[in-house]
Amino acid sequence: MRITATVTDVLRNFSDYVNRVAYRGERFVLTRGGKEVAELVPSVPAGSRLADLPEILRSLPQLDVDDAEAFARDLDAVREAGNADAPTDPWAS
Repeated sequence: MRITATVTDVLRNFSDYVNRVAYRGERFVLTRGGKEVAELVPSVPAGSRLADLPEILRSLPQLDVDDAEAFARDLDAVREAGNADAPTDPWAS
């Protein structure tokens, strides 16, 4: 959706317009004297939204059962090895 705004209003409220473009993805057609002169649009690629996470996770390659079990065993071994040298008092120097 394109929203029309005067150049004067955009100049007076510049940070608000930039925030609306950056965070809401809004687009503004800037007018001067009733004529369209420019467009303010998001040009930097936006990151993924949290709502997109389930689809992103579904698109990842899936481990088969054997690989998943081997990975779980590897994680357990790393956790055990990593904790073996852990001090009982983390504040002791």
